[in-house]
Amino acid sequence: MNTIHFYSLADDYGEFSNFAEYPIRIDGVTWSTTEHYFQAQKFEDAACRQRIRRASSPMEAARMGRDRRMKLRRDWESVKVSVMHAALLAKFRQHEDLRALLLSTGDAKLVEHTGNDDYWGDGGDGRGRNMLGQLLMRARETLAAEG
Repeated sequence: MNTIHFYSLADDYGEFSNFAEYPIRIDGVTWSTTEHYFQAQKFEDAACRQRIRRASSPMEAARMGRDRRMKLRRDWESVKVSVMHAALLAKFRQHEDLRALLLSTGDAKLVEHTGNDDYWGDGGDGRGRNMLGQLLMRARETLAAEG
């Protein structure tokens, strides 16, 4: 099976990164990137979510989402994968060029290749869970089925 590695915005398939500047609209609200949306969903407090939504960059949104002075929603660990999946479906449904790019990968294994994350990525050595890659492959299946 062919494997496609992605991580940096500057690399091939950098569009698959949550830091890629493709706005998404979910529940009537526009988010600058999937990273903004994902990080904001960690919190119950609406004001906190809005501060993250207005973050000047995906990096700033990520930093804010990791700030543990703010109280995480109680169910975060059980919903984070479904939140990411919803964000990815929105991104690839709302941007036809991205949809085409994702579908063009066929049945290739998609891997977020980074030593910085062994849950969403592969941990840099392939032993990570690669949840982002797995969710992208699931989104690809959904989009292919939609035609």
